[in-house]
Amino acid sequence: MTLSQRPIAPPTLPTRLTTCALLVMSALGLAACGSMQAPQQSSALQPGQLIDAAPSAAGRTASSTHEPMRGSMSLATSQPVDLAAPVAPEESGKDAVGTPTDAMQPEQPVTLGDSAAQADLWARVRQGFGIPDLDNNLVRQHEQWYAQRPDYVQRMTERSGRYLYHVMSEIEQRHMPAELALLPFIESAFNPQALSVAKASGMWQFVPSTGKDYALKQNIFRDDRRDVLASTRAAMDYLQRLYGMFGDWQLALAAYNWGEGNVQRAIARNQRAGLPTDYSSLNMPAETRNYVPKLQAVKNIVSHPEAFGLNLPPLANHPYFVSVPIKRDIDAALACKLAGLSLDEFHALNPSLNKPVILANGTPQVLLPYDNAEQFVANLAQHHGPLATWTAWVVPKTMRPAEAAKQVGMSEAQLRDINRVPPKMLVKAGSTLLVPRSQQRTQDISEEIADNATMSLAPDVPPLRKMVVRAGKRDNVASVARRFGVSAAQVAQWNKLSPQTHLGRGQQVVIYVSNKRATARTTAARSTPQSAPRTRGTVVAKAPTPRAKTSQRTRSASRTVAVAAANTRVR
Repeated sequence: MTLSQRPIAPPTLPTRLTTCALLVMSALGLAACGSMQAPQQSSALQPGQLIDAAPSAAGRTASSTHEPMRGSMSLATSQPVDLAAPVAPEESGKDAVGTPTDAMQPEQPVTLGDSAAQADLWARVRQGFGIPDLDNNLVRQHEQWYAQRPDYVQRMTERSGRYLYHVMSEIEQRHMPAELALLPFIESAFNPQALSVAKASGMWQFVPSTGKDYALKQNIFRDDRRDVLASTRAAMDYLQRLYGMFGDWQLALAAYNWGEGNVQRAIARNQRAGLPTDYSSLNMPAETRNYVPKLQAVKNIVSHPEAFGLNLPPLANHPYFVSVPIKRDIDAALACKLAGLSLDEFHALNPSLNKPVILANGTPQVLLPYDNAEQFVANLAQHHGPLATWTAWVVPKTMRPAEAAKQVGMSEAQLRDINRVPPKMLVKAGSTLLVPRSQQRTQDISEEIADNATMSLAPDVPPLRKMVVRAGKRDNVASVARRFGVSAAQVAQWNKLSPQTHLGRGQQVVIYVSNKRATARTTAARSTPQSAPRTRGTVVAKAPTPRAKTSQRTRSASRTVAVAAANTRVR
């Protein structure tokens, strides 16, 4: 069943949000709402009993009607872990969330039974088109490409049903053209988990640096480039800025794909050559040259799908999800259980989460389908027991994962998996790890850690020893590096040289080698016969100081041994 095929029952659906509010107020002990009556099913609940979603719940069928997100985070490790100490019996979930609201218009009441909510969302999109059409052979090629792949178009448009209403709401509030709502079809096929080879992520494909420019947090707990609402807001901010720079939506879209600096330079080249400076006249890479034609092809298909032999699934003109404010840390697995939602569907609406715990100080809200939000609030009010089994621990010193796991009471394999620590790496001091709660760690994660947590790793290698060697007549950085089993880049970095630098004879070069290797070289140097010939690449060594009262023969022998050791070839 597609999104718009969900049965709409006017007598009950308009009251879904009112029901949510009643349940929250009841959970908070605010029973002064005499004019409103809560559903009978909630009054009959026993502690720990879960409410089932209503038969017409959108969320119950959503996971079967939408394609799973590629690359979605596995939350299998979010199952509760054994706690080191029992949780206080009075802990409950009745004050852990706020009242569900429309994420885009929290001050507006949501009514699903009116005529506007039952209209086709595609018609609303078509009415908002405002970018001048592009008509060329590239557009025809992309139209043909989509027309030959009806299954792909079906999956992509069905997936967009979760998000398109909210994207359109953001665009209309800013009085921007509706074609921009189709841009995720080009960028990510409306997959908020999409990740490009250039590390661009999310529905709008922000690279890390641009994401930071537009206040999209990226840390070990979350990546707001994947957040549905935050990334849409950032994309509209960016596109508005680009339109302000170029005064042309086609050029603004080219800059969104290629970068504003590149577009400005392309315009300047055409101006110097006396050529037009519109989108079609600029010299651009193939990807950017095809970018607007591809969007135009999607626009044409949305405008007249029948002309291409395609059918667009009807989409209802009302929000797919509501926003539920989070006031306490809660495991994602528990939230899904209380909401009657699969982990895949939960993560499709909340793709920014990097860990199996929702942080009250880092995640202001979770997005849930209407009926699942009602079920979540009601069941959470009845829940008694721990809400979160995970917390954060700041590593006090650089240590191996095995040592860290022992300190926090978990297995090394579990610590590596939940924190994504690769093999043969050390966790550096100041890093933040996700660990099980215990008697010493019971508090929710602080705002400072939730917003700024980082994890730094270092190779787990033996301690290094500094050595100073003299270069031979034909030595360069690469030859010295080979001799000591290190890279030319390392030698160059240690000596502030270029990896291609030729060294002068006798020039001192700093080398860092493991203690084991350095000891072996020193032993080899001391065991070399005194008659060994002098060779290039000698170690700078200091002769042992003779005792004050020794014979002339002893002092001479000491000098001979020192010279032999200093001139021994280092291999």
